[in-house]
Parts: sequence; C-alpha cells; structure tokens
Amino acid sequence: MTMADHDPQDQAPPGDMPEPRLILASESPARAAMLRGAGLNFIALPARIDETAVKEAMQAEAAAPEDVAVMLAEMKARRLSARAGRLAVLGADQMLVADGRWFDKPASRDDARATLEALSGRRHELISAAVVMVDGNRVWHAIGRARLTMRPLSATFIDHYLDRAGDDVLTSVGAYQLEGLGAQLFSKVEGDYFTILGLPLIELLDFLRGRGVIET
Repeated sequence: MTMADHDPQDQAPPGDMPEPRLILASESPARAAMLRGAGLNFIALPARIDETAVKEAMQAEAAAPEDVAVMLAEMKARRLSARAGRLAVLGADQMLVADGRWFDKPASRDDARATLEALSGRRHELISAAVVMVDGNRVWHAIGRARLTMRPLSATFIDHYLDRAGDDVLTSVGAYQLEGLGAQLFSKVEGDYFTILGLPLIELLDFLRGRGVIET
C-alpha cells in the first residue's frame, strides 16, 4: 500500500517523521485519538463489514461475546491486510453486554434513549478486542474487559444529556463517551480506561515494541 492509497487527511504531519508502519482499519475517532496520543505514526482507513450479519450468525451459534469481538476485529484487519504488504494492520471492535443482552450502537436519538433506559441503574460489561494482521495472517490479538455501573437516570436527565451530547451518542455502543459528558452517567467504573474507550492500548503498545514497529 502506498501513501497515495489513502486520504491525504490521514497522512502523518509533514517533517522528518518516518513512513507509517501501522494501518488502523477503522474510522473510530476515539481509537485514532488514542493512537495519536500515544505517539504512533499510522494511517487510518475504513474497513466496512456487515457487523449486524456477523453478530446475528454468531449469536445463533451461541458464541461468546468476546469471540464475536475478536472475529469482527479480525475481519476488519483482514479486509485491508491483503493489500497492505508488510504493514501491520490493526482491527478492533467492542461488545457491550448487560445480563446476557448484546447492545449495538444506537442508530438514532430514540435508540440512544432506549439504550440508556435499559442500562440505567445496572452494571454492564465492555469487551474490547484488537487484532493485528500482517500479509493476511493474524500475528497478535488481545481482549480487554471493563465493568461499569450506571447510576439510576431520570427521564429528565436523559433528555438533557441527549440534548447536550448531540450526535456523539451515536458513535459508541453504550450511547456515551466516558472521556466526556458520559462520565456523569456512572456510579462505579472497574477496568482499564483504554479498554473502555475501545482498545486494549497498553497490550498493543507492548506488542508493537516487540515487533520493532515502535521504538523500545
């Protein structure tokens, strides 16, 4: 894959930075922000798959949610890896589970309200999976887990929250972003912060150092 194969907005800043050695197979602003914040030089490219069909098929087979997250992450990475040469391709996905129910990203404000009403006063689990592929082969994967307890939310609070959060509620599976206004929703958070944002980042950085993708 050459630098001409991606949107110029995804290019690294000009200067003496080396050619990117990592592709993020995602349009997730949160995951891109995590990688940038950690100092990684990477290219972000979309890797669209039919997540709904995959989830429905795996749920019918009684698959564990962590297996679904890994499968979706691998499918995203595989979609780009075949044409990425020796570049490492990172795919990631996240599942939200509450009392055995799987939640999806809300498609509308009404969906977001329904999600918040369902999670209000309850504990749920976030499962974040990451997969790295090189030349079409999976060379690494990791799974992170976090448990969050949402405080009881009044209907008035939910309406005001949705007004203030706007379309950002449509970008995450739980209709919240913990790094922002979503912090007000919770009474207890257990687990790695980066996992909650959607990527087991510390484990990823350790792997990339081991492969020489980033400096030790």
